[in-house]
Amino acid sequence: MRAETDTMIDITAGATLRPLELPARADAGPSPLIREYAAVRDACVLEQTGRDDDARSADDLLPMLYGDDDLQRRQWYMERDGAMIGCAALNILQDGGATTAIGTIAVLRAHQSEGVGSAVLRILEDHARSEGVRNLLTFAEHRADDGAEDALPSPTGMGAVPRDRSARFLMRHGFTLEQVVRVSALTWEASTAGRLDELRKDAASHSPDYRVVQWMLPTPDEHIDGYAWMKSRMSTDVPDAELDMPVETWDADRVRRHDARYAARGASVLVTAAQHARTGELCAFNELAIRADHSGSTDQEDTLVLSEHRGHRLGTLVKTAGLLSWRERFPLSPRVVTYNAEENRPMLSINEAIGFTPIAYEGAWKKVLT
Repeated sequence: MRAETDTMIDITAGATLRPLELPARADAGPSPLIREYAAVRDACVLEQTGRDDDARSADDLLPMLYGDDDLQRRQWYMERDGAMIGCAALNILQDGGATTAIGTIAVLRAHQSEGVGSAVLRILEDHARSEGVRNLLTFAEHRADDGAEDALPSPTGMGAVPRDRSARFLMRHGFTLEQVVRVSALTWEASTAGRLDELRKDAASHSPDYRVVQWMLPTPDEHIDGYAWMKSRMSTDVPDAELDMPVETWDADRVRRHDARYAARGASVLVTAAQHARTGELCAFNELAIRADHSGSTDQEDTLVLSEHRGHRLGTLVKTAGLLSWRERFPLSPRVVTYNAEENRPMLSINEAIGFTPIAYEGAWKKVLT
């Protein structure tokens, strides 16, 4: 059993909450506590989603636990009889006056329905309020289990989630569903490359004034300002429903911090951008990322076409060009997973044409702290 500390909090049913102590430096490697935390986190994610796409080794997870100028991070773990039974995190976004945070609570299924999650949520909310947070968000993947038969529609009018255990928990504690996000996957098959190439050629024929440029992180100096501008537009040009996510400010230094976070995890990231041939402006981009284990799933992360350059099939161009290059670099990755708001029909249509199919749905929930 781990030693008692002054920061231990008794919560309920013989369980305690403790802050997760991080090594002084991420490159020192994960401690036994971090390894246990990573294992419990992965077990909770697998129980909740039935998928291991988001599984992370302790070495991969550790660098993601440290905060920086863009995100204040804090983590806790729940313990009973010397064994870890769950984990929690609060990430406070530093843009917009640091009034928005994303919270996560995960409890192993064998220890649910004992009041642990409710007790931890109260503590997270108190901590968030003390830090000036007014907008608490959480993202939960929902499965039609626990006898949930009716659906909870998104207020956007697009998509719904089942009133499962997670939905009932969040509604009981004052959260409202604001948006439904579709989780989609592209599984590589013999016909995939041919389909991608046909779509790429068709998109190129509709965008003669643009060329494709690509780079692996870290971002080269010649593209850093354009990439920063596109990343900032992700917070203004992507459907946000009523989540009230803050507008992000990006510059060259923030791009370098962003790139360094991936490097610390041993991750590889390919950026594929469309560049206006006459002006040199970067006006669309797509990101593909993979962890140090190149046989795992690929994450398709941000994709954006600046609004003033839409109508030229640039979204299809950067996605297909990126996927074709990615397959050459990482042929062992079996599939690509991506997330899109249900009301983002343009991006969903591109994904569907490429061959992505829905595998899950995620609810974006919000609670206004008073």
